[in-house]
Amino acid sequence: MSANGGTKAIVAALLANVGIAVTKFVAFVLTGSSSMLAESIHSVADSGNQGLLLLGGRRAKRAATPQHPFGYGRERYIYAFIVSIVLFSVGGLFALYEAYHKWSDPHPIDKWQWVPVTVLVVAIIMESFSFRTAIKESNLVRGNQSWVKFVRRAKAPELPVVLLEDLGALVGLVLALLGVGMTLVTDNGEWDAAGTAAIGVLLVAIAIILAVETKSLLLGEGAEAHDVAAIEKAVTDGPEVERIIHMKTLYLGPEELMVAAKIGVPACDNAEELARGINVVEARIRAAVPAARVIYLEPDIYSAAAERAGSGSAAHTAVPGSEPGETAGRPGS
Repeated sequence: MSANGGTKAIVAALLANVGIAVTKFVAFVLTGSSSMLAESIHSVADSGNQGLLLLGGRRAKRAATPQHPFGYGRERYIYAFIVSIVLFSVGGLFALYEAYHKWSDPHPIDKWQWVPVTVLVVAIIMESFSFRTAIKESNLVRGNQSWVKFVRRAKAPELPVVLLEDLGALVGLVLALLGVGMTLVTDNGEWDAAGTAAIGVLLVAIAIILAVETKSLLLGEGAEAHDVAAIEKAVTDGPEVERIIHMKTLYLGPEELMVAAKIGVPACDNAEELARGINVVEARIRAAVPAARVIYLEPDIYSAAAERAGSGSAAHTAVPGSEPGETAGRPGS
């Protein structure tokens, strides 16, 4: 994901939510509508979440230190996870609590009846512009993926988070408009409570989805299949490497991939020739997958006998006539 694209979507959502939160809260003060209170708290939570995403993006840019030699790229995942917690607690659980409170003491909206409807319609328009920006920026990096696959597979958390937040906000606004509208038509405050409860359930569901997807990123995800294939081709696409014995990949941050591989190399006369070949392979990997910035290649001598035994490494192939446990030495062992 483009960092600038993600920042643009976050800022657009932040500006929209701040303005919407203020207008919703004014509408709540004038009308006492629980749907308006739930929606105003929802917008406040969303505004705070966008601030957390911006903070996480800024902190992730810090240079590596001896204590954190791989840098701080994963801070973006941590702050995205915090966003899911805030959305669940401040947004979802508060809305459910407010719905219970309003259901216990339902009352119609008997003053300033036109205010909540006007505010909600304006909020829908403003939120639509924010959602449109998030969709536009996501399309720049989504490729041929479906929207569900994009949210589940994206390594950069900001755009999926903003997309889900904006989608939840739009659906929540429609639910609030429905609850408020039915309350005005029927003079029955239970409709307002029902709309508030629906908003709470929606926010809790979105928060759980965000938490699950962000947890996977925090645990550590490898490269996608197409990137793995590109890396494997880059490694073996030359005389320097005979085969890959085994390889692992791990995202250190949204835009930084680590590649670690044990490679079978042909016999060579000196270490200089071996090092030169490894440098050539690393250059091919970076050209094929630019996100592969941290690369560790361990040269080995491939052994078919060891492959049948399950290791593939000559280091684990016993030297004929040696004592049990004695193995043949090789470069990189």
